[in-house]
Amino acid sequence: MDKKIFSLLVALMALSLLGIIFVQWYWISNSYDNKETQFISNVRQVLVNTSEEIELKEIEKYYTIYSDILSEAGTPESISISELIYKINTDKTNDSFIFSDGILEEDYKISTSFLDTDIDSIVFKKVTSKTKTQKVLQSIDGSSNKIIKTESFARLKDYEKIQFENAFANISTNTPLHRRVTAQEIEKSISKQLEDRGVRSRFQFAVYSNNLATKVRSKKFEISPQTTFRVPLFENNDLNKGYQLYVNFYEQERDVWSTIFGMSILSLCFTSVIFIAFYSALNQLVKQRQIAQVKNDFINNMTHEFKTPIATIGLALDALKNPKVKGDEVFFAKYLKMIRDENKRMLGQVEDVLRISSLEKNELDLPKEHHNVHHIIEDSVSHITLIVEDNGGYVKPHFGALKTDVFVNEPHLTNVIVNILDNAVKYSEGPPKIDLYTQSTKDRVIIKIQDQGIGMSKAVQNKIFDKFYRVPTGDIHNVKGHGLGLSYVKKILDDHDAKITIESEKGKGSTFIIKLHLIS
Repeated sequence: MDKKIFSLLVALMALSLLGIIFVQWYWISNSYDNKETQFISNVRQVLVNTSEEIELKEIEKYYTIYSDILSEAGTPESISISELIYKINTDKTNDSFIFSDGILEEDYKISTSFLDTDIDSIVFKKVTSKTKTQKVLQSIDGSSNKIIKTESFARLKDYEKIQFENAFANISTNTPLHRRVTAQEIEKSISKQLEDRGVRSRFQFAVYSNNLATKVRSKKFEISPQTTFRVPLFENNDLNKGYQLYVNFYEQERDVWSTIFGMSILSLCFTSVIFIAFYSALNQLVKQRQIAQVKNDFINNMTHEFKTPIATIGLALDALKNPKVKGDEVFFAKYLKMIRDENKRMLGQVEDVLRISSLEKNELDLPKEHHNVHHIIEDSVSHITLIVEDNGGYVKPHFGALKTDVFVNEPHLTNVIVNILDNAVKYSEGPPKIDLYTQSTKDRVIIKIQDQGIGMSKAVQNKIFDKFYRVPTGDIHNVKGHGLGLSYVKKILDDHDAKITIESEKGKGSTFIIKLHLIS
């Protein structure tokens, strides 16, 4: 895939994902704002209704007592009558209707002890409407008249109640607050109003007078500018007196979130699924692009993996041509064995790709036997000695392990060590200088392969065991290989339940550390 097309595709996918995340965030934020506005509106209406209910309940309580007292009142203090009389004649029968509408006002002085006030008594009016109708029927000859009278009375209780409320509002301002309402009544009223509106929120409250808290309050009430609401209580505009009811819905934010929590979680879950799918797709694209990039390297460089064994064979053949070697059967046999071993190793290089594939599918069954790890190291070193010496370097084993018996697959463990030694040669700028150390612990034998090559950064160390990864050198043919060697090393050691780590610093060489289980 072209680099520009790939970058454009990634950018479009990222932009789409960001757009989805923004839409989800906007929806959640907008839903929260709407629910918060609705919550505030409901709470304010609840407080207004609560204030009205408390005030009405107080008036109803005292008006019932007042009505009973007024019904049993004796002689009024004074009486006043207002009367309106008017007459209507009919055209057809000459009959006349005389109407009389009157208002009877009786003033009573009633004790105010039931109002819990210091005033001894107060005058209230008992108002009665009186309606009289007279129908005058004239005879045909007009000589005599017949009069029919009707009369009705009615108490004007609504008028009396309004009058009582106006008087009571002024009288009750002198009544202590705790006699007018209790904390239990306020709490009960607010709870009922909240329940009627479907609001489930815990609250604390307090009644204030002139910005000073009264004793009518919740135990843990505290004013918070963000969550405390206020409404007038027992307000008297004529006397400029009254109280303020403060209610703190201290879990307001949690209550608002709870209304959209379910949908928000679903939205976040779906967004997370989209994000994971996007990340997976992007990761696959990146991997595919990396594979495409290394494909050409693999094709161009795979044949160069034969360089080490071919070079060794070439040097051995040159040595065999030497007349001194021809006459020495020991050296002759040694170089023939070296050629045979390198030829075998070259075949092993050809099979590396198939071997890695089998390891990926867990199809490789490695038979393991008891071996001496020092013997395996010596055999591995012999494969690389000629190449190292030809480059003016050295490879030296330093055996310090006291326990050396391991349960391993000898050919594959040999290949592991040879691969690491081969890399040490490749990534040495001057003559390769390689030291191998062994030491044993209670249950493990430790192999350290130390070189003085170019070293590597931390970022590179995290990737060197990845399949097809090759340490960058700035020139594709500078260091030959197809990036399978260390991947193969890692998988073989994993099959042996062994550990491999690396210690390295740029420009100061690298040390590979292998830890194998000892035979008990």
